[in-house]
Amino acid sequence: MAHIELTEQLPGIRGLMAFRPSTATPLNALAEVLLRIDEGLSKGERELIATFVSSLNDCFFCQNIHGAVAQYYYSEEEDLVQKVKVDYQNAPISDKMKALLGIAANVQKGGKFVTPEQIEIAKKLGVTDIEIHDTVLIAAAFCMFNRYVDGLGTFAPNAPAMYRERAKKIAEETGYAGSSPR
Repeated sequence: MAHIELTEQLPGIRGLMAFRPSTATPLNALAEVLLRIDEGLSKGERELIATFVSSLNDCFFCQNIHGAVAQYYYSEEEDLVQKVKVDYQNAPISDKMKALLGIAANVQKGGKFVTPEQIEIAKKLGVTDIEIHDTVLIAAAFCMFNRYVDGLGTFAPNAPAMYRERAKKIAEETGYAGSSPR
């Protein structure tokens, strides 16, 4: 049960957005900018970073919904998201993505944990400044989103099919800014 009285029985952040539409609009707009563009990082890579950070933060709702969206984009690689969450260093992803997830993991601990050596290694692998920027911003934003969802005690159903259905809708139709909480 949520720590506040939510009028809608929607899971995770969706219930919070229905409760407070004035904060939903800018939060959805931020998610749209961070996750739905293909500049530098692909949409799948962006969702994978969000999922990974949410997994590190143990935010069940966020890691499952964004994991479902990431898996939608990586449909040819079965169980990729789970493999990344368990051991990203040995997951079947590029060295570039491994470097970016290492940076995201350090952002999750605290911004000052990102090291110049990590950035240098990433750049040697061909990572651009915009990809580093967006990785850090996605990781930081998902620390906020995860704390918002879990800090207010929202519920998150253990219903993989629901997350897959919602992920398809996000990827193919609504995105984040255009979606209602429902």
